[in-house]
Amino acid sequence: MTPTEAGTRPRVEGERELEILEATLTVLAETGYDRLTMDAVATEAKASKATLYRRWSSKPELVVQAICSHKQHPAPPDTGTLRGDLVAAHCGMGGLGDERATAVQAAVVTAMARDPEFAAVYRRDFIAPKLAASRTIFERAQQRGEIPAHIDLEVLASALPGIVLHRIFLLGDEATPGLIERVIDEVILPAALHGPTGSARPTTPEGTP
Repeated sequence: MTPTEAGTRPRVEGERELEILEATLTVLAETGYDRLTMDAVATEAKASKATLYRRWSSKPELVVQAICSHKQHPAPPDTGTLRGDLVAAHCGMGGLGDERATAVQAAVVTAMARDPEFAAVYRRDFIAPKLAASRTIFERAQQRGEIPAHIDLEVLASALPGIVLHRIFLLGDEATPGLIERVIDEVILPAALHGPTGSARPTTPEGTP
């Protein structure tokens, strides 16, 4: 096939693209990343493998775009309180309590450990925007005066999903809004509102009061 011939083929876009991405998520949740193939996605989407390769050059690109399209990286919620923002961002459809999202996340954990190309694309296209949105939530709380200025926002931005996913995947807890709210109320909010204490509190330079 010549480049001219390839260029005359119809683009994969619009509703058809969304159907293929949705099929990708279905296969990913059911089989995991290792067993996901372009053939399997093509079958689920009722498309040809050539159709997929006209739009996505590799499996990692297809899977990451499917995950990103499902999440859509909405603007960080702005409810007026830190707790309200955290609950709105992480509970419900597409959040940490979404059953299919949890199954997809389990597949992603495996993929990141085994496929460096996937890990790089996923960190760039999915994790980085999510961390930026999370940081925005805490920055707004600082601007409202809810949390002290010295709080380490880099740590807090990734703490909630890190703790919840640890409990789900390693401890076997169910991904429920109740679990997420417990972590928010018992870990995240105390850390954000009060900051480090005792020997962990930031120190002043030697010789200053």
